[in-house]
Amino acid sequence: MRQRLMPAFAMVFLMMLTPLSGCFGENEVESLDEDSLSISESDSLQAGMWQTITLQASDDLAVFIPYFIQDPGSMRAQNGTVLDMNSGEKMSVNILFPPRNEEIVFFLGDIGRTDWPIREPDQSWMAWLNNPSTGSAVQAVENQDTGGMWPWIVPSNSTGGEVTPLIMETSRPFRADLTEDDGVGASDGWVNGRDVYEWVDFITDDTPCTEQAFVGCGPDLARGYLDRWVGNANPSYEHAVTYFEGVMKGYGLDRVEVHRFQSNTAWSVNICGYKEGSVYPDEWLIFGAHFDIAPPVAYTPGAEIGIPGYGTRHGAYDNAAGSSMVLSTASVLAEFDARRTMVFCLWSSEEEGLWGSRSFANDLPDGVTVSNYLNLDMAGVNYPGDYALSVYLGPDGTEEAIDQAGMFHLAEWIGADALDLGYEMERGREAWLEGGESPLWGDIYEDTVAIYESPTARSDHDSFQNIGVATLGWNGLVDGYPCYHRECDTMETMIDYMGTDNSTGINNLVHSWDIVTWWAVYAFLHMDQTPVPNEL
Repeated sequence: MRQRLMPAFAMVFLMMLTPLSGCFGENEVESLDEDSLSISESDSLQAGMWQTITLQASDDLAVFIPYFIQDPGSMRAQNGTVLDMNSGEKMSVNILFPPRNEEIVFFLGDIGRTDWPIREPDQSWMAWLNNPSTGSAVQAVENQDTGGMWPWIVPSNSTGGEVTPLIMETSRPFRADLTEDDGVGASDGWVNGRDVYEWVDFITDDTPCTEQAFVGCGPDLARGYLDRWVGNANPSYEHAVTYFEGVMKGYGLDRVEVHRFQSNTAWSVNICGYKEGSVYPDEWLIFGAHFDIAPPVAYTPGAEIGIPGYGTRHGAYDNAAGSSMVLSTASVLAEFDARRTMVFCLWSSEEEGLWGSRSFANDLPDGVTVSNYLNLDMAGVNYPGDYALSVYLGPDGTEEAIDQAGMFHLAEWIGADALDLGYEMERGREAWLEGGESPLWGDIYEDTVAIYESPTARSDHDSFQNIGVATLGWNGLVDGYPCYHRECDTMETMIDYMGTDNSTGINNLVHSWDIVTWWAVYAFLHMDQTPVPNEL
């Protein structure tokens, strides 16, 4: 199947997702070497952080920057650019280096050059350098953004040609109060797995409390926010809604709304934060996760024969994890200018039948469209533990081939370089082709990250697929998780399941959430610049 799909994908990738490319060219580079460009901060390049660096040219040259930069005119994120520099010229660039790849590269060519070679979506820049291909190309053109100054990257009909690479190392910042056992390697950055871990730990904290001893103690009599199932006026859920509405307002978003929809005899209650787009405000880019948990009456295998323990109280994996990643992402993007309106939602009533997200998707304001939707549900018990990380696309037209080639290549493009998951993605591709979706949900698949189209839609992305939106989501172990919809779905269970021979459960869990959160943030930035259309 892989051989059959790739030729068609390559053309679609170049046509639809051009900002994902680097920008490369035809001319041979004879007069330039790596000393032709210097970076004043070369000894302190930070991975996973926006950082202002200073480029200085010692020759006339063009430099391709294949990473997210902030355009100095629009002040918006842009996936790469090409800059012409005269000898002796200095330029400042605010740049986001890959969070989980310790090597970065700039490419040098003759000044005025527009055409450059491009890596394949499923390979990193370092892998490309080991076996450079110059056949495919992109080119630098005038900035296509309102107020933008630096060139954008579009497809080229030319060939790539040779380039001069400038390879440098980066280091990820980390918290001094943590150790490797606590996930120190993913403890800092623009977003990071440790922040997500601490949010999940906070939400699911079952330490008993009283109003007298703990300000904010709710009806569940715990320091966290438990019992978040949705029925008619569930006081524990309403208590959580009030708190997290305040959290989102504290991020400085343009507005935060609590949406209430009547579903049958119950009410669905969503919390959504909005950052207005500065170019296309009526195009909404939505990042969501369901905040509710399975109620005690939810069906779980065994309940019908009287096995106790069905239903849950903490909902750590399903779905405090996804909710925490929405919160972490909203906190950093709230002050970031975007072209499209960014919407961050905690959905209600997913467990009852996607009531919250479905009500929202079917009740959009007049003139508003959803450009793309990203979903987070049950991510965490997956790679780098002994289980597959699933990256699922939708909608799906058939179960035999990839129908959403643009979204497929976007996911590959991010995973291969920014997250350095080329080997794991190859293993995932093999596993998916061999067994389809279900085995990845229920069995042990070490070092496996699978990107595939989901023939089923068991979570909130289905609500947006039904209105014609191309979606992207992440999850891990599902059907093989013994605490699915049970009271044992706690942080302690997740830590236990993520322990491996070479690492603690906490460390693996932190790195798992780091990978997924970064993947989602990168996809968000790409989709703001160039939405991915539904190809069905």
